[in-house]
Amino acid sequence: PTTDRALVLLACGATGYGLSLRLYLLAQRRIGAARTASVFALAPFVGAVLAWALGDRAGTGSLAAGAALFGLGTWLHLTERHRHAHVHEATRHAHPHRHDDGHHDHTHDVYPEGEHSHEHARVRLEHAHEHGEDLHHRHTHS
Repeated sequence: PTTDRALVLLACGATGYGLSLRLYLLAQRRIGAARTASVFALAPFVGAVLAWALGDRAGTGSLAAGAALFGLGTWLHLTERHRHAHVHEATRHAHPHRHDDGHHDHTHDVYPEGEHSHEHARVRLEHAHEHGEDLHHRHTHS
């Protein structure tokens, strides 16, 4: 291909694959694997609706029903609320974190803005708040 076309293909690959992979990994960290999977499962339906809107394909009742069911499932995943008292055991670990999440009260000489990563200790903590399954909320329910 010509240089212009090669650059267009490179930009398409970087955004279509690279950016989507980055967003997927961020979503897994923030909303958990199950919720991320349900959101990404909508992609074929979004593509089908766009193709239909652009006049490239015929919409069918099956497509509409499938999209509605996937949409409902995604909505249920994203609006689920989970709150109860739970315990975070004392540990020492490193991971990306912020200090405005109620789980990281260690100090810094100079506080970083936003998300950062380093090894830190966490004391045993018992509290209640809304949460999903993430790095800090993998606990059993009785």
